[in-house]
Amino acid sequence: MGVTGDEIGPARSRERFLLGEPVASGVRSPILNSWLRCRSLGLSPDQTELPYRDDFDPDSRLVRAAAPVLDQLASRFTGSQMNVSLADGNGTVLERRFGEPALAHDLPPIQSVPGFVFAERFAGTNGIGLALAERRLVQVYGAEHFAERSQSNACSAIPIRDQLSGHVVGVLCFGYPHGYEDPALPALVRRAAETIERRLMEQHSERERALLRTYLDASHLARTDSAVGNGHLIGLDELGDSGLDRSDQMILKEKATELISSTQRAAVEVALPHGRGVTLMSSPLVSRSGVEGVVVEAVLSGDAAPVHHLSLLPHAGGPPSGPPPGPLAPPAAPAAAGHARGKVRGLVLVGEPEVGKYAVAARRRLELLAEASTRIGTTLDVARTAWELAETAVPRLADYVTIDVPEAVLRGEESADPRTELHRTVVHGIREDCPFYPVGQRVELRPGTPHMRCLDSGQAVLEADLRHGVGWIDQEPEHARKIFAHNVHSLVCVPLLARGVLLGVASFYRSEDPAPFGDDDSWLAQELAARAALCIDNARRYTREHTLALALQQSLLPHGVPEQGAVEVAHRYLPAESGVGGDWFDVIPLSGTRVAMLVGDVVGHGLHAAATMGRLRTAARNFAELELAPDELLTHLDNLLVRLDREEGGENDSGSTGIVGATCLYAVYDPTTRQCTMARAGHPPPALVHPGGVVTFPDLPAGPPLGLGGLPFETAEIQLPEGSTLVLYTDGLVEGRHRDIDVVLDQLSRVLSHPDRTPEDTCQAVIDAVAPDHPADDIALLVARTRTVPADRIATWEVPADPALVSGIRAAATRQLADWGLDDLAFAAELMLSELVTNAVRYGTEPIQVRLVHDRTLICEVADASSTAPHLRRAATTEEGGRGLFLVAQLAHAWGTRYTTHGKVIWAECALDAA
Repeated sequence: MGVTGDEIGPARSRERFLLGEPVASGVRSPILNSWLRCRSLGLSPDQTELPYRDDFDPDSRLVRAAAPVLDQLASRFTGSQMNVSLADGNGTVLERRFGEPALAHDLPPIQSVPGFVFAERFAGTNGIGLALAERRLVQVYGAEHFAERSQSNACSAIPIRDQLSGHVVGVLCFGYPHGYEDPALPALVRRAAETIERRLMEQHSERERALLRTYLDASHLARTDSAVGNGHLIGLDELGDSGLDRSDQMILKEKATELISSTQRAAVEVALPHGRGVTLMSSPLVSRSGVEGVVVEAVLSGDAAPVHHLSLLPHAGGPPSGPPPGPLAPPAAPAAAGHARGKVRGLVLVGEPEVGKYAVAARRRLELLAEASTRIGTTLDVARTAWELAETAVPRLADYVTIDVPEAVLRGEESADPRTELHRTVVHGIREDCPFYPVGQRVELRPGTPHMRCLDSGQAVLEADLRHGVGWIDQEPEHARKIFAHNVHSLVCVPLLARGVLLGVASFYRSEDPAPFGDDDSWLAQELAARAALCIDNARRYTREHTLALALQQSLLPHGVPEQGAVEVAHRYLPAESGVGGDWFDVIPLSGTRVAMLVGDVVGHGLHAAATMGRLRTAARNFAELELAPDELLTHLDNLLVRLDREEGGENDSGSTGIVGATCLYAVYDPTTRQCTMARAGHPPPALVHPGGVVTFPDLPAGPPLGLGGLPFETAEIQLPEGSTLVLYTDGLVEGRHRDIDVVLDQLSRVLSHPDRTPEDTCQAVIDAVAPDHPADDIALLVARTRTVPADRIATWEVPADPALVSGIRAAATRQLADWGLDDLAFAAELMLSELVTNAVRYGTEPIQVRLVHDRTLICEVADASSTAPHLRRAATTEEGGRGLFLVAQLAHAWGTRYTTHGKVIWAECALDAA
């Protein structure tokens, strides 16, 4: 928002704002935030008075560094309406330059005399105050100024930083009439500020050069002193002759930097990696110009070494001017430790304590960043990753950290509006009684608060002094007072941004360290938050995929156990923590009161494994409905998986993940004979709990995993004792990287050796005792307690292949139904048996057997040795036969054919209430 024709700035928007009306658009975010702060401070737009300070230093380091730059700018703008101001870090104007010198006499003192304070809390929205608040290059046009007196002007302002400390030490501001606007001005003010910063850095170098010259002079004087012993002084880079390599020298430099920052005289033993010890000695030093510093020397024991020339540079800055210094003797003040014969002393560093503190802080920031790369993102959990960010930052960067994340992100989704659904996810600090909103609470932010400004702009917001953060205080004054009571005084808000998605906001607070956060701290917080945001986004995406895969998995698993009388069943499914896999189970009622049970496990995790599981489970149910034997069913599943893998194999070149394989255990139990037929494809064998509590693991042929293709499967038949329990499970229950499977199976046996438990109780006991606390793989568990059909509810007749004997079978069946109290079903049963037995006699092969089973339904079965099955068809009106199976289908609740090793069985079921 800038100048349009002769109009200046957003005058209409400003008028609406001052009237208390909402300003939805048309005002830049930094300006609107500044207006909000001005209103919270109670500033008046027509205020003309500003604080004046006469105690500023007109010859400060900043003024000396900026003076030549200001002179050059004044020369560049000669004859123009441009004015250039230099302010300190508090907003007090220190220097002014005018393109037209007469302006200094025509303008009021507030705009022409140094000493007035233009900080935002006094002057409202202006270039100097906004640059200090935003800590970056800003431009303010006409009506964007809060004060009426500045409406006809525009300005560009930029902070000036001390490059050693990173602190903002001043502001350079260009002021000009709105008609003087030029696109090149922001670049010019930026270059001018960089020049001032460079000159400030040169001042540091010159001060340390002065310290080094003082040290050299003291060394020359000490060399002429006859009392000096025969120790030798050399440069640190020449200590390699004494057995110190470059890594040793770096260790000494780091420790020397800490000694310089401590400002105290000290002698410290430093242990080097190769077992050698070096003594570092620090001593105060004052240059002729009054610069106070510290010199650090290393003392090594050993044979005498020749005297060398010093070649080490000062702690900061370049080499001293002039020719290299001559040979050195120990200086008078710090030479005491070097008088002993056979010792070598080397200059390590010389510098100012303040500079040493900055160097130590910089190294610690680098160490923290290196540590963050290993501490943040150890899991794929959003909340845990946010907690790791807070743990990393406290107490080395901040004393308290709060992290607010939208609830949608915690669910693995993207938030439609992260600003309105923030959820307090982490509160961590040096004290447990930190007064921030607790974890779990919804966080509502008002416009103008640092947190909302951070979310709106997508950039970090630094509040060096929270007492002046009026928007933050106005959010909830009582809560702010409680925080101030804990000495919290400085804040950095950083957005959690990753791949263009806003994932929340991290807030870093400082209380114990009296120094407020600076730009270096803000940049460090941003780097930590950027790393954490990327990990949080990875965790969010994983959570979304995990949730989708789990939902798919749950939708594809049985939602209940079908009605059947062969077994009493209970089941459990536990997804893996690291990702949903392809485990499944199923219970399928079959003809003749039989039931099929299966468990399976698709290799891999995620949506692909869950989808593959669904396809295999559907196929297994279909194959089971065809009454296939267990080994045949596994063969069909194997062939299906091979085909699916082949079909998807062509897509693998484009990045698709092919099917790796699966395991499966399929069992069919017949309650009329207590016979259980099983086959497995690379799956763990089931556990069999005998009625007395003995637990065994039947020795079934293993079979190859599904998906290999071309390999046979074997079937095993087991006679189950009445009242026994069959336990089927996937390998996630018993296997693991740090688990001994034999130990786990023994544990499983102990848990199962309680036959008095119900299947439901058994399931829960197994999960509680055997399942790992943090499963790395899915777990599917199926517990089935067998039942039997009493012998008096089964009637069997052998039928010779003679049509004349069919009537006798009908009569015998009628009498049996009468004994069972099923007289109402006699008519339908007679008709069905008549048709089925007649077909078997006419088209089948002996032996022929008829069986009636009184279970949940009345089951009529006719078996013969032929493998040819009849087919239902609609007979034409002119045909005399072909209506027998049609009649059976109309009378029966269900009917079908199953094949056996000796032939086939045609069966029909009648519901007991069908009559």
